[in-house]
Amino acid sequence: MSAYSIMIVGVGGQGTLLASRLLGKALISQGFDVKVSEVHGMSQRGGSVVTYVKFGEKVSSPIVREG
Repeated sequence: MSAYSIMIVGVGGQGTLLASRLLGKALISQGFDVKVSEVHGMSQRGGSVVTYVKFGEKVSSPIVREG
């Protein structure tokens, strides 16, 4: 099985960080190797927040490639 990637995007305060952490914990409980990465931007001022959740049998990097 290869690694799968999920990108969660929102505006500061919409819960994207919480959503990625909950998803990560759920995937870990199912036995997946999980990496979570966060990009906050200007979240305190209503700017974008992007989180990446990458999971699979073995994940070596949280970076999600374009496409």
